[in-house]
Amino acid sequence: MSAKAQHYDIVRKPIVTEKTTMASENGAVVFEVAIDSNKPQIKEAVEALFGVKVKAVNTTITKGKVKRFKGTTGRRKDVKKAYVMLEEGNTIDVTTGL
Repeated sequence: MSAKAQHYDIVRKPIVTEKTTMASENGAVVFEVAIDSNKPQIKEAVEALFGVKVKAVNTTITKGKVKRFKGTTGRRKDVKKAYVMLEEGNTIDVTTGL
């Protein structure tokens, strides 16, 4: 597997919500990442894919909720989010595709 494919396995997709839009005003970009990835891997993947310098990475894991569908109970998957702080002068436009 190529290095670029491994980076795409780590960084799944950008998350665009009200909260992440407010964070982007402070130079942060939020991505959904692989649940088993760590901060150095996330930093390396974002720098390689987008060509920017990363200052810091903060992560959070949101546990999946239990939901009912047609009488049977199911469980949503756990999601790991990475708040990526960029160095001054670096930006990532998440509204355009890769």
